Order: sequence, then C-alpha cells, then structure tokens
Amino acid sequence: MTVALSPVQPSATAPVPGRPPVPPRKRSKTGAAPRKSTFITVVMLAAAAYFLLPIAWLVIASTKTNSGLFRSFGFAFDRDFALFSNIADVFTRDNGIFVRWLLNTVVYASVSAVGATLLATLAGYAFAKYQFPGGRLLFSVILGAIMIPSTALAIPTYLLFSGAGLTDTPLAVILPSIVNPFGLYLMMVYAQGAIDTSLLEAGRIDGAGEFRIFWQLCLRVLAPGMVTVLLFSLVATWNNYFLPLIMLNTSDLLPLTVGLAQWQSAASRGNGGEALFSAVISGSLVSTIPLVIAFLFLQKYWQSGLTAGGVKG
Repeated sequence: MTVALSPVQPSATAPVPGRPPVPPRKRSKTGAAPRKSTFITVVMLAAAAYFLLPIAWLVIASTKTNSGLFRSFGFAFDRDFALFSNIADVFTRDNGIFVRWLLNTVVYASVSAVGATLLATLAGYAFAKYQFPGGRLLFSVILGAIMIPSTALAIPTYLLFSGAGLTDTPLAVILPSIVNPFGLYLMMVYAQGAIDTSLLEAGRIDGAGEFRIFWQLCLRVLAPGMVTVLLFSLVATWNNYFLPLIMLNTSDLLPLTVGLAQWQSAASRGNGGEALFSAVISGSLVSTIPLVIAFLFLQKYWQSGLTAGGVKG
C-alpha cells in the first residue's frame, strides 16, 4: 500500500532563494501577534497633524516677506524666499533687543528649572520616605495647589512682590517659577517606586547620615524623574507670558514671550507704523529652537521618568 504525500507548501516566513529573509513578527508576552487598530491609527494621525501643522505653518511663514504672508496660501511657499533676511532683521532690529530678550529667557528658564527641580526632589523624597507630624495635611495642601490655575495667583503674587519691592526685577519671575507643586507630586510618586527602603536602612547601618544617603545613594536613582521635572519647569517658564507681563516694565528685562507680543502689538495697531509680522513670526521660530534641542538631548531620560512615575504610583 502506497500513500501519496502532498508537496510541502512554503510558509510565509520561510526564506525564498534570491530574496532577503523576512524578519518574524514581534509577539506580545501572551504569544499573540500585535493587533492593528484602524481607529487608534486615525486618532494618532489626527493628533500628529494637530501638533505638527502649526509648526509647519510657522516654518513656512518664516520664509515669507510681509507682503508674501498675505498674497500666498498659508502652507505654500511664496516666490520670494526671505528666511535669512527675516532672521537677520530679528537680531538687528531695535539695536539687537531680541538678543537681550533671548538671554533673559535663558536665564529665567534655566535658573527656575534647576531651582524647581532641586526643591521638588528634596520635598518629594521627604514626603515619600519619611513620616513626620502634619505630613499628610501638608501634602494635601500641596495637592490642592495643583488645582489652582497660575493665572488666579498672579495678582496676589504681584501684590506680595510689590510690597517687598521686588517687582521689575529678575527675581519677580524666577522666585514664583521655582515653586512647582506638580513637580513635587511627580517626584514623590517616583521616589516611592524607585527607592527601596532597604537601601536607606543599609546606609544607616553603615553609619551614613540622612543627607549623605540622599546625596550619594538616592540622587542617582532619582535622576530620570529629576530630568522630567526639569523639562516641565523649563518649558513652563520659557513659555510663561502672564507673570512677566505684570511683573516687568523695563524693556531690557523682558523675556521673549512679552517682547515678541510687544512687536506684535505694534504691528497690529494700524496707525501707519512699520509692519513687523515677518519679524514676529521669525522670532517665534527662533525662540522654539532651544526647547527642541533640550527635548532631543534629554528625551530618553524624560520618557523613562514619565513611565516610571505613571506605573509605579
């Protein structure tokens, strides 16, 4: 008795002579192949368009002259390419005041971000790893402060700084920006998950003090969370408009947000003054470059900090 054997059909992943091997599909932990969702894909494309289209418009508009902004479509290049002349105009207008505004913004954002990160790290670590009287009540007050919008606190903050004689000084922008309740909450959640209590006990057994344990053992573990808070604080201070607007009067102390708004206001008055639309748009493009560089340089720490803070809480 003979049995007829059917020819073996090649599988989809089997190598074919003359063709490069096809890598196997990644499978989830349960062994099932990842499913593709059309709805999620559409939502992600819509979200990407929502965030990228304004940036694309800003880049394209920065290449146009004042007249080219009104005679061409928003997402189309004009026949006159004026990007480099616009940037040169931004840096030389009003005796180079834009450079002064840029340096002010760098100082305000850097000092505020570093200060807010250190303060949030110290306080978050203390709330996460120490028990002290009134700790729960104090932390509840801090959580309540997260819910209060910063614009609601602007006028009381101005009155306090005016009474202390600190208005129209760099401290009027830096000191309020150092206080970051959300950063404190994020660092507390991160410290709870990232630092094991046995690490603290081992340090105490070896005779280390509490500050030495924090500085030499825990600070390196908290680094991803600190970078996350640093970036949040940096962006918040860099883009802050209302606080410098009410605190500062001297033009040499203004940050980019308020300075560019003054140019925009001068261009929109329509009283026969010079049109500054291309200068304002090109200045806005230049002002975003430092933030993009900071995110590209620190994004791996930022992502790991956000993931740990979201999962281990």
